[in-house]
Amino acid sequence: MSAFFAWLAQLPPLAQVPIVIAAFAVVVGAILFFVEIAPRPGKVYTIIRLAVCVLLPLLLLALAGSYPIAIGAAAVLGGVFFLIDYRGRKGAGYLFQLIGFLAPAVLLLAIGLIIPTVQTTVQAFQNSRGTEFVGLENFVWVFTQPNNVRIILNTIVWVLFVPTVSTVAGLAYAVFIDKSRGEKYFKILVFMPMAISLVGASIIWRFIYTARPADQEQIGLLNAIVVGLGGQAVNFLAVSPWNTLFLIVILIWVQTGFAMVVLSAAIKGVPIEQLEAAELDGTNAWQKFTNVTVPGIRSALIVVLTTISIVSLKVFDIVRTTTAGTNDTSVIANEMYTQFKNFEQGRSAAFALILFLLTVPIIVFNARQIKKQREIR
Repeated sequence: MSAFFAWLAQLPPLAQVPIVIAAFAVVVGAILFFVEIAPRPGKVYTIIRLAVCVLLPLLLLALAGSYPIAIGAAAVLGGVFFLIDYRGRKGAGYLFQLIGFLAPAVLLLAIGLIIPTVQTTVQAFQNSRGTEFVGLENFVWVFTQPNNVRIILNTIVWVLFVPTVSTVAGLAYAVFIDKSRGEKYFKILVFMPMAISLVGASIIWRFIYTARPADQEQIGLLNAIVVGLGGQAVNFLAVSPWNTLFLIVILIWVQTGFAMVVLSAAIKGVPIEQLEAAELDGTNAWQKFTNVTVPGIRSALIVVLTTISIVSLKVFDIVRTTTAGTNDTSVIANEMYTQFKNFEQGRSAAFALILFLLTVPIIVFNARQIKKQREIR
């Protein structure tokens, strides 16, 4: 792998891009093949498996230039496919077949997620060079520095505000436009920010917040309005602690579309019979919404809230693009990158581990809710 990256670094930048994309496509294709295509019965899929047994050794031959390695890979791959097919006939070895075909995906997951997590956890208890264990020194530094405490509080503020406001705004919008004329166009308007990267959204809003000296024309939308009304230009991204809220608005703007689409689909799944029965009981619109619609979309609300909460915990692009963490706006992910850039690997890993521990309860809660829903069904 190191040799591949060393060879890639020698190429011109424009040549590196298609190679990286091709490598990514190969990895994704391998995962899809082993999870989706390889287990399927039938002649077509048998031919595909045989083709893989030929093409993969040829690829190894081209990369490694070694016939023994290519022949060995062909023998191992063909043997594995034969053994899995043989054991999986007529459902007799289903578990064996399942493990066999999921093994490549699990292996890639281990390389890309589990091993880095373990390495980061170890680094969190080491010094800046990773040569000596220092115990909890990095965590003591994190929780005793006022600036770091402010960073953790900022992250908590993000997690409190973004999911709540995005979900409420998305739900309200979904309810108001439900079954209205031009519903799909209204949805497109709110969902459009989801198509923009967080960096792009941050640049857009940085222009909106831009402040210029009083003797110059304001190019920022907000300051143009403020000055037009007779006020003084305000540097929105420098006024602490309100600047954190101004950055939060950017993520709310992006995530409201996601919440609206998911909740709109859930609302349409609420049984009409229940709504009609509520109307016959004489309930008004608000009572029908709180007593019928909200309980009917509870699972979707949990998914939206937990998903946006995780996104808020991991927020990095917005802070990095707009303020780079200055003026008391930094968050854990941004500080993790800042410490790593300053060659403080132990402190960076400590921030990463704290972020991971904050994310785990949300994931566990989401998984338990999904399990409960399956049990109900």
